[in-house]
Amino acid sequence: MKNDTLKGQYRINEQIRAKEVRIVSDDIEPKVYPIFQALKMAEERELDLVEISPNAQPPVCRIIDYSKFLYQLKKRQKEQKAKQVKVNVKEIRFGPQTDDHDYNFKLKHAKGFLADGDKVKAYVFFKGRSILFKEQGEVLLLRFANDLEDYAKVDQMPVLEGKRMTIQLSPKKKETSKKPAAPKPAPVPKAEKPETNEE
Repeated sequence: MKNDTLKGQYRINEQIRAKEVRIVSDDIEPKVYPIFQALKMAEERELDLVEISPNAQPPVCRIIDYSKFLYQLKKRQKEQKAKQVKVNVKEIRFGPQTDDHDYNFKLKHAKGFLADGDKVKAYVFFKGRSILFKEQGEVLLLRFANDLEDYAKVDQMPVLEGKRMTIQLSPKKKETSKKPAAPKPAPVPKAEKPETNEE
């Protein structure tokens, strides 16, 4: 199916409606040719005339094997897809009065998520009257962000949304360890000959 959608995107050979086309090809001088001449050139080489830029004036075409052209396109799309990194958001939930043991356990998890390249959304959930402790919740989230400052940057400071106070963190980009350029040794001054005052 995907191949069919690619096929439909490009006009080839007799489907090209322009009177003139600009040809870009390795072994042909890049210039504007009348369509009949361009089709003849493609036929002589037993290749296809493929319209790669229909909105240009005149349209730009390549003389290429159409199936090879589609294969290259699919390969390029695959490579682009592979480069697109999917970012996951992992949630970590605290209570307004989370003890140190639980806090450290969740902090360790957050470090793991960030190391894997995931974002972390930490929130304090206030049940019933615990909303009275919202300052405590904010302090907790700020401490959490502070403890993760080597691993993450804060996307959004603590915000209260209904019964939740949320903070969002993104992993810090790993800096490629560039070796500092070794300083060039300073040129050694030439030893000056001691002046002898011969009188």
